[in-house]
Amino acid sequence: MLGITDLSTYLVGLALIILLPGPNSLYVVSVAARRGPRVAYRAAAGVLCGDTVLMTLSAGGVASLLQTSPVLFAVVKFAGAGYLTWLAVGMLRGAWALWRGREARRAERKEGAPKAAKEAVERPFRRALVVSLLNPKAILFFISFFVQFVDPSYAHPVLSFLTLGAWAQLFSLTYLSILIFSGTFLAATFRRRRRLTAGLSAGAGAAFLGFAAKLSLASAS
Repeated sequence: MLGITDLSTYLVGLALIILLPGPNSLYVVSVAARRGPRVAYRAAAGVLCGDTVLMTLSAGGVASLLQTSPVLFAVVKFAGAGYLTWLAVGMLRGAWALWRGREARRAERKEGAPKAAKEAVERPFRRALVVSLLNPKAILFFISFFVQFVDPSYAHPVLSFLTLGAWAQLFSLTYLSILIFSGTFLAATFRRRRRLTAGLSAGAGAAFLGFAAKLSLASAS
């Protein structure tokens, strides 16, 4: 079908891969817990757009360029690790402020501020998009995973890649939606327990530092 071989195996593998925790899903659930599902879907849209760009680049052969150019791979790799570290530091600082009770007083002072001003500080769509794009391993993954299920004799391989990418986006959107509403539910539970929320934020920040370290140690092969 459309030059795709063994679609059932692809879907099973795709589900397992999407369920693995990563910086994108962690950021989306963090936004959902802090700002609700409407804003979290902006972050989810950033993830989906970033993945779409990476899939397109993969299909166009950019992954091969990264594999054959260690310098280019290193630039993208360390840029991604640096951005994840910056996000992690922000999360840890926010957790520390929340632990000390500063966040509550700051929210009271800004309660009358326009909502648009608050949203402009974080910009979930742009942040999630950048996190997705600064991940050279994702480009390498997409082309190495997709190519296993594309029939080389099929006359229109681009159509095969598009179909596989559409399935990946459908799975991602479903998974992110589950995370968003789970995050909203957890937010209602932890809203009155600031220290516990601070601990969770600190854990998320530490996880982002781990992602940054893992990315900085990644190789193109």
